[in-house]
Amino acid sequence: MERTLVLLKPDAVQRGLVGRIIARFEAKGLHLSGLELRSFPTELIERHYEVHRERPFYGNLVAFMTAGPAVAMVLEGVDAIAVVRRLVGATNAREAAPGTIRGDFGMSFSNNLVHASDSPESAASELALFFPDPEQRAEWSPVSEPWVYNVAEELS
Repeated sequence: MERTLVLLKPDAVQRGLVGRIIARFEAKGLHLSGLELRSFPTELIERHYEVHRERPFYGNLVAFMTAGPAVAMVLEGVDAIAVVRRLVGATNAREAAPGTIRGDFGMSFSNNLVHASDSPESAASELALFFPDPEQRAEWSPVSEPWVYNVAEELS
């Protein structure tokens, strides 16, 4: 099973979309192993978006991500990183395909509802930032797993 970080940004929280977005991930067959709603400190958000520090939007991004509470979650599943990114859709929500989270709920490039790790390396470093303590995650396997995956083919 692959593990990835997803952040539901302050616009998703303020618009009351948290439950609907999480439901999309769960309906696909991904399962939650970590979930936290909180206002994240500026220093954490700055470290998280360090790769964008030299880009013109960095300051606005940090301000946006610290403007209100956000949800951090750990999702698990086979190919979870790629699956989540397809479910989330294009960064510019106006260009995101219908059926994706951004395509169905968003209209903005900046206020685009969701952050999702883009590689196994970024997932590992982002998970270490937002869920540094293993006790912040639950290790479990859903009883529905054999109904989501062909266990003999995909999980062996």
